[in-house]
Amino acid sequence: MSENTSPETNEPDGTDLDEVERRSPALIATAIALPVALIVGLVIAAVIAGKNPTLEPVALGPVPAPNANSEACVSLLEALPEDIDDFTKAELAEPAPAGAAAWQRSESEPIVLRCGLDRPVEFDQAAALQVVNGVQWFQISGTDIGLAASTWFAVDRGEYIGITVPDGTGPTPIQEISDTISATIPQQPLDPAPIAVP
Repeated sequence: MSENTSPETNEPDGTDLDEVERRSPALIATAIALPVALIVGLVIAAVIAGKNPTLEPVALGPVPAPNANSEACVSLLEALPEDIDDFTKAELAEPAPAGAAAWQRSESEPIVLRCGLDRPVEFDQAAALQVVNGVQWFQISGTDIGLAASTWFAVDRGEYIGITVPDGTGPTPIQEISDTISATIPQQPLDPAPIAVP
């Protein structure tokens, strides 16, 4: 009886050597591919998380708004858009003031709307107004008090509506809110304060 000296001899465990050699490159490729796939997945997840960060609820301080629960303000708040340009409607931190709404994006201060406000002290018969999509607005810049935002007041609807917009946001928020105001609250005559006589 002759010995089997063929290179295809079986190992003691019965595994064919050619089969072992054929599997080794596959195992190596798998061992390399899994960590690479994991790293790529983590990078993609980080990019997606960076584009869609979790935003905290917006905290709003108290502001006198005696008519915040008026029918006009309730109608306006119900009709407000979910998105304004690249800002998304935000959840308000509790206790949330009546007649208020906010929109936010990750890289700037929020847009804040309040309805049912008192007449702005600066709104008198000499105040310069701007008409945007049928709504008359009175603007107060925050520059004088160190704020990088302006507050616009809709003054021709019977309820005073204020919108604070971060500087550099552009005209879209005022335009879109003007459209919503025009569709939900009828226009009323202006009621500015008389000009103070020195």
